[in-house]
Formats: sequence, structure tokens, C-alpha cells
Amino acid sequence: MNGGALAGPDGLLRCPWALSAPEYLDYHDHEWGRPVRTVQGLYERMTLEAFQSGLSWITILRKRENFREAFAGFDPEQVARFDEADVERLMGDAGIVRNRAKIEAAINNARVVNELGEEFAELLLRHQVLDRPPPTAEDWRATSPESVAMAKELKRHGIRFFGPTTAYALMQAVGLVDDHLADCFVRAAEPPPAGPRT
Repeated sequence: MNGGALAGPDGLLRCPWALSAPEYLDYHDHEWGRPVRTVQGLYERMTLEAFQSGLSWITILRKRENFREAFAGFDPEQVARFDEADVERLMGDAGIVRNRAKIEAAINNARVVNELGEEFAELLLRHQVLDRPPPTAEDWRATSPESVAMAKELKRHGIRFFGPTTAYALMQAVGLVDDHLADCFVRAAEPPPAGPRT
């Protein structure tokens, strides 16, 4: 009996959510759970996870390149300099999620990240979960003690629109917790060569 993984088009067992769209398949195989350790990379993932709140992740994946263009490649130093004119520009950009609270939080958070510098990455990385056994399909969770602690610590530093659920999604995305199912091929092997990006 397997832990809930399903065979993909190439016969490899994957977490079932990865099979619902080509973008998910690529993201699951090559990004989700893979380590991200740079300040800019972590700021990007944190921002995208915050924009995803209340929406489907596929919406964010399909708009990710637009987000990167709109938010200066997620360079926190550049985004920290955004002003009210930039907020209005972003509110008029149909290529991203146009939510004023999330846009203003992304700019505020860039200022905090820019001020913290490398300490921002260190703050996130110290919440890594190393001893959790591989999950099964029944082990689904939206938060953890570590994500609650991370969200609380980031809030203390002034980060906005980032609660325990968003923190847990970030932890999954950047490899601070490995939530690939026990029998998912990603747990045991390197990803297959990247196909065409969609």
C-alpha cells in the first residue's frame, strides 16, 4: 500500500496535487520543497505566498512572471523604494493580483527585509523542521508550531500579511519542511530534467 502518491504521465509517483495542472507538475518536480536560501529568493516566495492567501496557488503560478516584472524581480532594495505612485501602478496591473492590502504589505515587507539583510534569511532558516517523518495523504496540515513561531517573530519585526498558514506554505515551498508524501519520487531522487516552462 502506498502513502497516497499517484503515478504521473511518466509513471513516477507524485503527490496527487501535482497532477491537476501542467504548472503544478513542473512546480512540484523542480521547486516545491527545494532549498531556497537567498534573501531575494526568500522575499519572493514570502510575497507570492502572501498574495496567494484566499486564492488558488495555480493563480499565482500563472502570474508569477508578471509579479516578477511588476515587483522589480523581487529585489527587496528596489521594492523598498516603491511609493504611492507604484502602489497605483500595481493596482492597475491586470497581470498580478490587484489587492491594495497585499501590495502595500509587499512594499512594507521589502523595507523590513532590506533593513534586516542576511538576518532575514537566518530568521526564516532557524525554523527548519528536520525530524518530521514523511507524511502520508492523511497527514495534511496548514500550520505547525514552527510556522506559528515564524509568523510571530516576523510580525514582531514588522512583516505584514503573513500568518501561521502562510508561514507554513512558505516553509513547504523553500524546503524548511519536506511535505512530499512518503512514496513521492522527489523524496528519493533528483527531479527529471526540466521540460518546457509554461
